[in-house]
Amino acid sequence: MNNHKQLSKTDRRNAFLAATRTFAKAGIRWRHRSSKGLTDAELEDALRYELGIFGGRSTENCPSIIYQSAGLKIWAGWHSFNHYQKIPIFEGLATIKMAREIYGIKDPSNCQLDLF
Repeated sequence: MNNHKQLSKTDRRNAFLAATRTFAKAGIRWRHRSSKGLTDAELEDALRYELGIFGGRSTENCPSIIYQSAGLKIWAGWHSFNHYQKIPIFEGLATIKMAREIYGIKDPSNCQLDLF
């Protein structure tokens, strides 16, 4: 049915949220991180923790997702896929940028923040 359905912006966002909230109390940790801010290096460490070594999920009426801490990679699709052959929807710096956007995490090392 959904073999050729493309991922929407909402699908990509939901895949990111699912991949970065797999461990218990992740929401609490993300709120704490947001309140204090994180440098890129600190945010990378936080994402590595939340993504874990390797994981995934597949549920009805939701895109399948696979994620791994190495490279901060997240894959998603409406069909079965081999993550070795598919390009991640988020990887590296793109994953860090999405975490800043979704969780509202500021970078305390950015002097420009003082202007806002």
